[in-house]
Amino acid sequence: MEKVEAVDVRVKNYLNLAGYDKWARSYPSVHRGWTLTSNIAESINVALVSARELPIYDFLEEVRVMFDRWNRENRQQALYTFTDLIGKFQDILQQNETESTCMKVIPASEYIYTVHDKEKHFIVCLKEKKCSCNAFQLDEIPCVHTCAVLDSTNFKKEPYCSDLYTPKIVLRTYDVSVYPLPHKVTG
Repeated sequence: MEKVEAVDVRVKNYLNLAGYDKWARSYPSVHRGWTLTSNIAESINVALVSARELPIYDFLEEVRVMFDRWNRENRQQALYTFTDLIGKFQDILQQNETESTCMKVIPASEYIYTVHDKEKHFIVCLKEKKCSCNAFQLDEIPCVHTCAVLDSTNFKKEPYCSDLYTPKIVLRTYDVSVYPLPHKVTG
């Protein structure tokens, strides 16, 4: 908020008035995960700009072909992923591991740890999969502080990641067939 205020105090006031739950990932009333865009329909709209001029049957066929292609591409990507997590989330985990190397970990109990990150400290509870930075519970992947704890305890990180990020679950997501349209009857 200090950075926002430095740009324009009116924006800070507006955001405060709107409520943190409307725009901050750490205060939502529902789990938003990694969904940072407001509407996937916008992406689909852009991909179908030229198809919008077609007659309805041809338009539907273009939509079907596009979704079929996306499904096949995403399925292939998951099929040939040989890491515990799919690409984006494996990269995030590796980045968090890298950033965690200079942190000091102090155990408080079997599952609770304090992690010193520069001038700040964070509390990690492995049993509840929570960190006081909120990233661990929001993203369902070990944050930098949790990675520091897991490295210091020699625990594997994968059990602390959501199953939704595994190739097996992603394959099931794209396992749905996109059926062809019947032959177009003219006349």
